Amino acid sequence: MSEKKSAPSGNSTGGGGGGGGGGDNKEKRRKESILDLSKYLEKTIRVKFSGGREAAGVLKGYDPLLNLVLDNTIEFLRDPDDYKLADDTRHLGLVVCRGTSVVLICPQDGMESIQNPFIAQEG
Repeated sequence: MSEKKSAPSGNSTGGGGGGGGGGDNKEKRRKESILDLSKYLEKTIRVKFSGGREAAGVLKGYDPLLNLVLDNTIEFLRDPDDYKLADDTRHLGLVVCRGTSVVLICPQDGMESIQNPFIAQEG
């Protein structure tokens, strides 16, 4: 019976799968952000959110979860009828954007709207 008791005690941590003495492994496994947003600090970026909202502002800070702090933020309003971007904007100022709702981040400089190449053009 002593053999059966010694095998489980070496594998069990009592917490359900953590692994004892894994402090060094946690540092090695620490997730790095997919994006390197440091090159966009203090520059204007455009952010698209789940749900369709879009905003542009100066990136002041971020964290590994993609929570963003934007200053001088402008929201681009949508037309309620056809859900396309309208010419209307709304000044928001200093904003904290939750990372779980961020879909797309792109620099404002060098960005331009183009025609959709997949829609058949008339004429």
